[in-house]
Amino acid sequence: MPAAARPQAGKIGTGPGRLLLWLYGIFTVAALSRSIVQISTKFHHAPLAYVLSLVAGVLYAVILTALVKGGESARRLALVCCSLELLGVLTVGTLTVVDSSAFPDATVWSYYGAGYILLPVVLPVTGLIWLRRAAQPAADGTPAESKAA
Repeated sequence: MPAAARPQAGKIGTGPGRLLLWLYGIFTVAALSRSIVQISTKFHHAPLAYVLSLVAGVLYAVILTALVKGGESARRLALVCCSLELLGVLTVGTLTVVDSSAFPDATVWSYYGAGYILLPVVLPVTGLIWLRRAAQPAADGTPAESKAA
């Protein structure tokens, strides 16, 4: 992989990772603010949907923090959270397609994130690819994290 497309030493939020930072920042604010308003004003209407949006917002916040922090342990945490995010999007997305009555109100992940132009399903896949590349050794055999900037 070209050096330009590989994260700098331990900095997973650099280069193309910077776009992930921005997107996860936006989604953190969007999901958390939406869920907080919904939970505080109409929780009785669709508690599962609103709690799932809150969970999505928390996952987005953890991934954002890990991308900002950088380093191997942050990369591993972000990998786990992106995997959980993808699992959530696929599960909730499939449930809303199969039985739309399962969720009386939409979540961030409903219909695979259609309310957010499908970014909730694209974002964890892109994140997983970027985070995996951050761990792959460079062409000379040294790990990406040990390269000096």
